[in-house]
Amino acid sequence: MKDSCEIYCYDEPKVRRVQDALHQENITGMVKMFKVLADETRMKIAFALCQEDELCVCDVANIIGSSLATASHHLRSLKQLGLAKYRKEGKLAFYSLEDDHVRQLLQLASTHSKELISHAAK
Repeated sequence: MKDSCEIYCYDEPKVRRVQDALHQENITGMVKMFKVLADETRMKIAFALCQEDELCVCDVANIIGSSLATASHHLRSLKQLGLAKYRKEGKLAFYSLEDDHVRQLLQLASTHSKELISHAAK
């Protein structure tokens, strides 16, 4: 059984609707966001920020088992793409998720991952 079409035909109105929708979206921004989260360390940090409202760089370094410099580097990457924000309090830098959309995205990814594991076990 082939997993592709055996003849070439397409639904022109459907294709045009999807192409129009693609032109209205910021696909490049979405790709950058997923690339940042595709790194295991940054995903761990983002997930940690889902668990707590905010964490200082020292907390994050301990959670991921890294140096402060490495934790700061990854947190900066999340911040630059609008996934995290930070505030300074004295000599400490605290990070949190940018907004609830980021939290929802990560929670959905977590739920889906658990479902995949559950289905694979059956």
